[in-house]
Amino acid sequence: MLFRSRPGESRPRPRRPRTGTTGRRGPVRPARLLAVAVALGCAGGLLSPATAAPAAPVAAAREGSDRVRSLVARMTLDEKLSFVHWTAGAEGGPLARGVGYLPGVPRLGVPPLEVSDGPTGIRLNGVRATALPTPTALAATLDDGLAREYGRVLGHEGRALGQDVVLAPMVNIIRVPHGGRNFETFSEDPLVTSRTAAAEIEGIQSQGLMAAVKHLAGNNQETDRFTVDAAIDEQTLHEVELPAFRSAVDAGAAAVMCSYNSLNGAHSCGNESLLQSVLRDQWDFRGWVLSDWLATHATTDLTKGLDQELGLEMGKPTDPVPDSRHLGAALKAAIADGTVPESALDRAVIRIVGRMERFGLLAATAPARPARDAAAGRATARRIAENGAVLLRNTTTAGRPALPLTATAGTGLAVIGDSALRPKVSGLGSAHVVPDAAQAPLDALRERAGTGVTVTHEPGIDRLGGPLPAENLSPVFTGGKQLDAGGDRQFYEGTLTVPADGDYRIGMQVDGGMAVLQVGDRSPVYAADSFSDTTSVLMRLTRGTHRVTMSGWAWPDRPLKVDLTWVTPQRAAADFDRAVAAAAAADTAVVFAQDEGSEGYDRPSLSLPDGQDRLIAAVAKANPNTVVVLNTGSSVLMPWLDDTAAVLQMWYPGQEGAQATAALLYGDANPGGKLTQTFPAAEDAHPMAGHPERFPGVNGEQEYSEGVHTGHRWYEQQGVRPLFAFGHGLSYTSFGYRDLAVERTATGAAVRVTVRNTGERTGKEAVQVYLGPGSRADVPQPVRKLAGYTKVTLAPGQEKRVTVPVDARQLQYRDRDRDTWQQAAGARTLQVGSSSADIRLTGRLEP
Repeated sequence: MLFRSRPGESRPRPRRPRTGTTGRRGPVRPARLLAVAVALGCAGGLLSPATAAPAAPVAAAREGSDRVRSLVARMTLDEKLSFVHWTAGAEGGPLARGVGYLPGVPRLGVPPLEVSDGPTGIRLNGVRATALPTPTALAATLDDGLAREYGRVLGHEGRALGQDVVLAPMVNIIRVPHGGRNFETFSEDPLVTSRTAAAEIEGIQSQGLMAAVKHLAGNNQETDRFTVDAAIDEQTLHEVELPAFRSAVDAGAAAVMCSYNSLNGAHSCGNESLLQSVLRDQWDFRGWVLSDWLATHATTDLTKGLDQELGLEMGKPTDPVPDSRHLGAALKAAIADGTVPESALDRAVIRIVGRMERFGLLAATAPARPARDAAAGRATARRIAENGAVLLRNTTTAGRPALPLTATAGTGLAVIGDSALRPKVSGLGSAHVVPDAAQAPLDALRERAGTGVTVTHEPGIDRLGGPLPAENLSPVFTGGKQLDAGGDRQFYEGTLTVPADGDYRIGMQVDGGMAVLQVGDRSPVYAADSFSDTTSVLMRLTRGTHRVTMSGWAWPDRPLKVDLTWVTPQRAAADFDRAVAAAAAADTAVVFAQDEGSEGYDRPSLSLPDGQDRLIAAVAKANPNTVVVLNTGSSVLMPWLDDTAAVLQMWYPGQEGAQATAALLYGDANPGGKLTQTFPAAEDAHPMAGHPERFPGVNGEQEYSEGVHTGHRWYEQQGVRPLFAFGHGLSYTSFGYRDLAVERTATGAAVRVTVRNTGERTGKEAVQVYLGPGSRADVPQPVRKLAGYTKVTLAPGQEKRVTVPVDARQLQYRDRDRDTWQQAAGARTLQVGSSSADIRLTGRLEP
């Protein structure tokens, strides 16, 4: 067992010292940005190596095929060591475009490997790829078929772009509403996460690309992510956090990435209970385990279930490539002095080479790499964006709903928002993908509205602004090329003259490397093209002159280009007023709003940043026919909700988001997405609120004291009404439910219901099945949990008899004392509906 205590019970465990770099709420720091810019993952904290004695040697002979074991037996020690740590590229060659490179053993016919970041696309330095909608959008489709299609695009593009492994999908539960990486994963619900992950992995690996599911386990926040200890009781761990990892293993995932954080007192990448007892012994995982970037803590981690170290303590990309911290020369020395048995190294290499064999990479003729199919990628990105969009609100006035819009001559449409002009494609960090192209929503709406419809645009809040005038910045800064390829120096020094005290928005656009802007004694502004093409910050400046410097470095193969912009307080006020005036003059106002989900830090609040709530409220007051389009990665508060006509959640919709948004707003596509995370009504009305021990943690430990009552289960248990319930999502048509039938089956249960399209448009409905607790009172059980779902497409007036299977595991609970799954006794209440708050039929599942 990993942990036996129940939620809330004392845990008499020694606490580890908190050392090293921690996550922060606020700007991402230079070490983090540099590591992302080098495309080698995330710069980690420096933790003291574990001093536990190594586990007893484990024979490698029982793992791998005869051929693989023979290959490994013929390798030299140095050749074997080359498999257990990634490096930055072939010796004497260019840096790997992705996260890392393994040289292979050419003399034995073992080819090199390359690995790229995911999970929203294949992220490579200097390479454009299909930017897919975020996994939150994919999960909202509640469609396993679309998840496989999403995976197939990742798999095909990865292989076409020279990659062998992709670090995807991320399957950690959305537990903390403020989580910076919520957009990279699927849901607060373990069933949705499990099914979506398995289907995506099947799609990825069907194309010959290996999937590395991440981050095992308890990696649900960015704050203190390098050092925090996640205290999770046995039942909660197995019922909430681990099911998706188990599902990924069952789907055949080639690799598993262990996380930065510790789990119940042991850092995850050296947690023998997790990596050996659970992953290997209970789940029979046959692939390999690699660490998150610099998350390996000791050479002895190799004896506890870790197989491979990811991460180098890189300087600039032109610096010499360093050795790995633990599984390079340090491991060689440990093997020589007997600290680590060579059999542990053999076992790790067998696991890695064994997956290479499974994917045909050891064949005499390696699988041919396909040509990239950008058109297919675009089509899938569009399909996911349309199907994953969630219509949150749609009011009716004078018998007509606010959406879909009508395009008739003489009407006026005011499009407001910065992201209407500069599309919000994806979140930031290692999931940031540079797309082939991304149309502006404004242009897509103009095209769809057609002639005779006046479409105006005002940013309202401009996140970029214009170049700094010569009278304000001396000497004049000329945007564009600043450094030659491989350059590394300061490229500007001057003074900024500020006309009045106030908040000035400073923007930097970077291509070809990394740049650092220093204004006076203010915090530096860092920008890197592989993190985001634009960095924008508000800076409180006083009247007078301020020293300004800019420095940076360029990639070895291309120059560094930098543009510097600003928005003065006076211009910001004028932008706001023009947006409100444009809304008042139009028939309909469409406001695009966004947040900034990012790896490296959690959101400081659930409110929209940069004063967007104030802008939406003012626009809605000026024009009651206001439609809000949200480009957010996770839940946000909506203090203006009751004053709007409609709200469409588009998430970060990928490179085809503009076209998908226009199609949905005008009714060319029918929204059918459902929320897979609950939207709280207030900052003090969610599972983490008032519980600092849950988030961000106390004294280096975060307690999962809510137990199995995560997400929508907590709202049910506590009787708290959310802003939008789990499973919520409106349509331009309507659906009726009747004739519920429930029966036990050999694999669990079957729920049958007839669903009818009672509206006038073809639409998709996600039929959701919720299950009540069993009769055992001494075991924590959700008041109601999602136990099954399916998606059905119906034409107007059409009805279908739908069967929703309920897997046997959904009828069980994890017994913490016996470390096994047990059947929940007694009859169970079973409910079917369109969301957790829209239950249409109730039945009973007999024992």
